[in-house]
Amino acid sequence: MMGWLFLAGAILTEVTATLSLRAAVHGRRAWYLVVALGYLAAFSLLSLALGAGLPLGVAYGVWAAVGVALTALASKVLFGEPLTWLMAAGMALIMGGVLLVELGAAP
Repeated sequence: MMGWLFLAGAILTEVTATLSLRAAVHGRRAWYLVVALGYLAAFSLLSLALGAGLPLGVAYGVWAAVGVALTALASKVLFGEPLTWLMAAGMALIMGGVLLVELGAAP
């Protein structure tokens, strides 16, 4: 259970760092501090998730799939970036693939 909580924290801090990077490259240089701290926290929390017993393939797959989806949704809301049905279908396929990896890793 703790592994999944650490993974959720890793995902949220990574998404925050990535969104902050978008803000930083558009002239708001103070956001680079949030970027650096966010990525440091994300990898630290991912390490804790792995230490708590989550398999690497499952943890990384979930992190990537959920991170892509959350970043795309937040970018749409915060920055007005496109989010088409085709993009949503691609995200659904990624999540389906990650689910299959997780199911395949179960004993």
